[in-house]
Amino acid sequence: MSKLTGFLENPNAKLEENLEDDVVQDILKTGTDLRHYSRQIEKELKQVENKSIQDYIKESQNIANLHGQISACDQILERMENMLLGFQNDLGSISSEILSLQKKSISMSQELSNRQAIRGQLSQFIDDITVPESLISGIMETPVTDKDFLTHLQVLNHKISFVKEQSFKESKSCTDVKDILEKLKIKAMSKIRTYLLEQVYKFRKPMANYQMPQNAMLKNKFFFEFILSNERNVAQEISNEYVDTMSKVYFSYFKSYSGRIMKLQFEETATKEDLMGIEDTANRGLFHKSSLKHKGTVFTIGNRGDVLAQQLEAPIIVPHVQSKTRYYYEALFRSEQYALVDNACREYLFVSEFFMVRGQAALGIFNQIMGKTLQLLTKNLEAFVSDCYDTIALFLCFHLILRYQLMCHKRCVPALDKYWEYLQGIILPRFESVFRLNIGSIRDCDPSKFNREMGPHYITRRYAEFSAALVGISENFPNELVNRLLAELQEEVELFILRMAGIFPQRKEQLIFLINNYDMVLNIIMERTRDNSKEAESFRARLSTKSSEYVEEILSPHFGEMMQFVKECERNQEKNVQDPKRIESKAIILVQNFSSNWKKSLEELNREVLLSFPNLVTGSGLLQLALTQLVQYYHRFHKLLSPNLKTQLTNIHHIMIEMKKYKTNY
Repeated sequence: MSKLTGFLENPNAKLEENLEDDVVQDILKTGTDLRHYSRQIEKELKQVENKSIQDYIKESQNIANLHGQISACDQILERMENMLLGFQNDLGSISSEILSLQKKSISMSQELSNRQAIRGQLSQFIDDITVPESLISGIMETPVTDKDFLTHLQVLNHKISFVKEQSFKESKSCTDVKDILEKLKIKAMSKIRTYLLEQVYKFRKPMANYQMPQNAMLKNKFFFEFILSNERNVAQEISNEYVDTMSKVYFSYFKSYSGRIMKLQFEETATKEDLMGIEDTANRGLFHKSSLKHKGTVFTIGNRGDVLAQQLEAPIIVPHVQSKTRYYYEALFRSEQYALVDNACREYLFVSEFFMVRGQAALGIFNQIMGKTLQLLTKNLEAFVSDCYDTIALFLCFHLILRYQLMCHKRCVPALDKYWEYLQGIILPRFESVFRLNIGSIRDCDPSKFNREMGPHYITRRYAEFSAALVGISENFPNELVNRLLAELQEEVELFILRMAGIFPQRKEQLIFLINNYDMVLNIIMERTRDNSKEAESFRARLSTKSSEYVEEILSPHFGEMMQFVKECERNQEKNVQDPKRIESKAIILVQNFSSNWKKSLEELNREVLLSFPNLVTGSGLLQLALTQLVQYYHRFHKLLSPNLKTQLTNIHHIMIEMKKYKTNY
């Protein structure tokens, strides 16, 4: 049908297509009759149709079965389709239910979270605001010293603060517990007030150990914090009672201690007659008591410097235990001030911690407690200083103040700074005044009143000991005033030494006196201070100069002609002025004199030097310096001689061997 339709629509195209068919081509080639061929084809088709019908008839039963099966399958598929459609509908409804359940779950989760948050806050609120029976009984019945009372008090303090905070938010539930908390607060403060006042009153007992009540109060310092946060009037009452009590306790203790300890001071003290330049032979009156047995200690530090070293933090002096021992003032001052440092530092730290104050507030309370005591100690020092002529004692006390001030700073206690500064203001002017009196005494002393002894002068020794003491003490704490005063004193002492040397008629005696004094000063200063101190350098230079001059002076009587000959010849050589005959004739005499007298001269030099200097080390050193100088002159003399005279001159090796006999080791 489709072919026919196609043929009708486009007969030419179809015709061409049929002509190309193999069957058509074969018919066209053979010339077969198309009608006959058509009938044959129809016949074949009829036969095929009949066979097909027969086949259908034979397979009718199977076809019927197949049709039944197909119908059953259609029904099954139809039912499955209906089931799937139903299942699809069910899935759609389940999906919507899941979404609905998910929304409900989220909503329930949020509600649960909100309820839990509210429950936690509400539970905490209820816990904070409720007052359990255990708390009431704990506050009312538990003793203050019991640990449980402190726990109950902390809980009560929290509840009071919480209710106070909620009252500002106008929480109505606060009114239910406000009265109960107020009564518990009053009861707790009453018990605490009684306890703290009892602890304060313990300080008033004689021979009480202050640390024990303070330690007990520090263990329960929350008591005061509770009172301070709830009733400032009661806190102020306790603070005032403590301040008043401790002020009297410390004042009484230090007044008694200072009075008793000062009785242990040496009865004989330095006076205006014990200045550095006052001569020992001065007339002091018929009834004048002999000077200090230990007068040297006015200018010599000895063991007194121990108060700044191993004794600085030693236990304080106990008057009734050490009643037979006598001390210098600085030792008593050290004990008194160390007791103050110990008590004041502990008191300041206690006040800061217990009363919860810092800065100026802490200083205010501390000054109320220690003010009278500090005034007492200040007056005691003023009384001593006003009539003190012991410069070393004043200087040691000054440095004790510096060290104790540093100790307070290490303990983080600045409360005594003004006190230390005030004490320094008391000591330094008097120290300078007495120091200048000593300088003036040296300036005004008359050298003619002293014995003509070439050994170290006792005033020079006083200066050396005194200067070494002050320089040694102030090495770690230099002071411009002290340096200036020491420089002035050194200048006056040097002038005094020169004036004293002037009383000797011979230059050699003057040099011996100068060397003995310079050497003694240098040895003492180097022993007590650094080798490179200004004082040591100054006297070392002077000693060197005078030693060189002394060597020339003692060599001159024995070898002066040779020395003068060497100097003149060397000067003439520099000026190119020479007289060989004159030099030769004079050199012959010098060679003969030297060869015959040099051994005897060495013996006399040795005896003279060692007798002139009490310090054997100094004498030996000067002798070796003289021999060295002699050898140098001898070498120079040897160079000026003619070859003939050189052979007559004593061999230098013989001289050196002889000189070794006078070399000693000290």
